[in-house]
Amino acid sequence: MKFNSLPAISMLLGAAILVVNNPQFLSAEPIESGTNKPSNSHFTASPASNTETTNLVLKLSDRRVYLYQGNKLTNSYPVAIGKAGWETPVGSYKVMEMQRDPIWQHPWTGKLVPPGAKNPLGARWIGFWTDGKNFIGFHGTPQENLIGQAVSHGCVRMRNQDILALYAQVDVGTPVTVKP
Repeated sequence: MKFNSLPAISMLLGAAILVVNNPQFLSAEPIESGTNKPSNSHFTASPASNTETTNLVLKLSDRRVYLYQGNKLTNSYPVAIGKAGWETPVGSYKVMEMQRDPIWQHPWTGKLVPPGAKNPLGARWIGFWTDGKNFIGFHGTPQENLIGQAVSHGCVRMRNQDILALYAQVDVGTPVTVKP
């Protein structure tokens, strides 16, 4: 699905909506197509410098995401995952979009929450799954006390300092494997 000449596009993130200001073009093709590279100032699509050697393994049972450079584990971060009925999907994916200081739109009231301390998405967004309507990814959270629990609507919540660190080490195209 392609959206053209829309000043703002809202995408459902489980029960959250990420607002993308993209007047030119946004593609929501399947992940494998590699065409999900939104072109707006909030998104970055770095050259695939890290994608050949960097990969992420999210182990839901551990409630941790592991960062590998080649076969070497270089870091891991605690996470919150999807709660019952909103489970984080298991499978093999790729980072399809990255956003700095995302804007969140409440899915029921439509209220926009700008970047900052009260934004449920925290400081960064790293999207890796979509069905064309819903989106799941790694993001920060103002509720860091919930890290380690199954509390989200499918997304992977991280401490803001951790999502900032992870964001700096991955690129669009980085493989993401989600294991039970």
